[in-house]
Amino acid sequence: MTQAALTHPPAAPATAAPAPAPRGGLVRWAADRSGWLGPIAVALFAGLLRFWNLGHPDSFVFDETYYPKDAWSLLQQGYEGTWPDHANADILSVPQSIPLTSAPEFIAHPPLGKWVMAIGEQLFGLNPFGWRFMTALLGTVTVLMLARIGRRLFGSTLIGCTAALLMSVDGLQLVMSRVGLLDGIQMFFVLAAFGSLLIDRDRTRARLATAAGTVGGDTVRLGWRPWRIAAGVFLGAACAVKWNGAPILAAFGILTVLWDQSGRRAAGARHPWRSMLRRDAVPAFLAMVGSAVVVYVGAWSGWLATGGSGPTGGGGYDRHWADGRAGLSPDSVLGIPLPQIPMSWVPASLRSLWHYHSQMYDFNTGLSTPHTYQSNPFAWLVDGRPVSMYWEQVPYGQRGCTSSGGCASQILGLGTPFLWWAACFALVYLLWRWFFRRDWRSGAVLCAVAGIYLPWFRYQERTIFSFYMVVLVPFLCLAVAQMLGAMLGPPGCSPERRRIGAIGAGAVVLAIVGCFAFFYPLYTAEVIPMSSWQDRMWFTSWI
Repeated sequence: MTQAALTHPPAAPATAAPAPAPRGGLVRWAADRSGWLGPIAVALFAGLLRFWNLGHPDSFVFDETYYPKDAWSLLQQGYEGTWPDHANADILSVPQSIPLTSAPEFIAHPPLGKWVMAIGEQLFGLNPFGWRFMTALLGTVTVLMLARIGRRLFGSTLIGCTAALLMSVDGLQLVMSRVGLLDGIQMFFVLAAFGSLLIDRDRTRARLATAAGTVGGDTVRLGWRPWRIAAGVFLGAACAVKWNGAPILAAFGILTVLWDQSGRRAAGARHPWRSMLRRDAVPAFLAMVGSAVVVYVGAWSGWLATGGSGPTGGGGYDRHWADGRAGLSPDSVLGIPLPQIPMSWVPASLRSLWHYHSQMYDFNTGLSTPHTYQSNPFAWLVDGRPVSMYWEQVPYGQRGCTSSGGCASQILGLGTPFLWWAACFALVYLLWRWFFRRDWRSGAVLCAVAGIYLPWFRYQERTIFSFYMVVLVPFLCLAVAQMLGAMLGPPGCSPERRRIGAIGAGAVVLAIVGCFAFFYPLYTAEVIPMSSWQDRMWFTSWI
């Protein structure tokens, strides 16, 4: 099978005016459009799981005590204001009271994720359904995107839909799609960037193949590449949700120029590395980093547009820090002290933003307050320490509890165990494929894994949590789907080989779906007998 066939499955031939469909015509019609019908069907299934009873529990779950209120404040004031200690109770009371004040609040994360969350609050109000709506919507759309990305990456609708199905039944992705936290929003932007780079790769290679015959692979000018710019926009948005998008931007930037180098080599370039460095590296940097910076700064437009006079007046926190400082620079950057140098040529608003970022950096890198559910990155891939985001012990006779021993209601940020454990084997398989077979598809998935996962090992002393791994879930599902595709057997294998492979791959998928169904009550705060809850605590570290 050629590379073009892998990345561009053959389209259905054009037809004349439709004639009466013969017997089996509907099946043939669906098969011809399976590239979209399959992904849409999986996404509808995922959406049902994510939107069903989305407003339950009617309370603030884990860090929902911060982000939904910040989102509402952005919607009303353009910056994060301060809330009194009794704000949660007032917001959930009937009639509702929203005690937002104009005094600015120091926040630890950029504002874009909260702006996204604010869309749901604008549509449905400041209530659990409203602040969870956008995370559920993006969590559903991400499943659709993953099916299409997997189809393009592996040249197989079946493998793409399998990856999407696996993500639709992942417990961590489900939980993070049903709570008002930032990480699920960031996952959407990161996956969208990865898909954009895949489209850019395919289009660039087609252009190289067309032009190389006349000017040679070394001298082809690739020109305007809107999909790479789109990837930069999405990665800038990921950084504007949480800063851990920055190493992902770096990893994807390296990936796209390596694809340029291999594309030029495939097009017959005599010096593909030199050609890539001369013709592709700088445009790639400008397209991705440049657009990311524009998006990131634009995400702060609400803060930049507000007035006020420092941390106690109206307007964004420290919005006018630079006023009266005679144009001097901020004291530090990324925790590194700087000499005070004149910078009057930089607008005071940007110098204030720089200072604010230095404070955010110090906070985020220095946060070491112990937390019951913090964990080390070494344990994340094996579900070592999931985060309990909601817990309620329900007495007998209340809320439908019929167990004499009482009941429990919990939201546990636990990746579906069988899926995550299978992913550990799949990543080893991808390493083998990439290193020994030079499989670019395995390399692409591993690059995403490295950019998302490995940077967290620098912050093992910081208070960090396993639910940050939700950004990695799409790529774990791609890895497992690729491994299952290999189990099915290569094109042209014998029917017996295909049958045995299909049984094995199907058994793995059914086991993952069954495992998800078993743990489903812990993902949705369903009231279950305490004995049933204990049956699901397979390890003491999960309690």
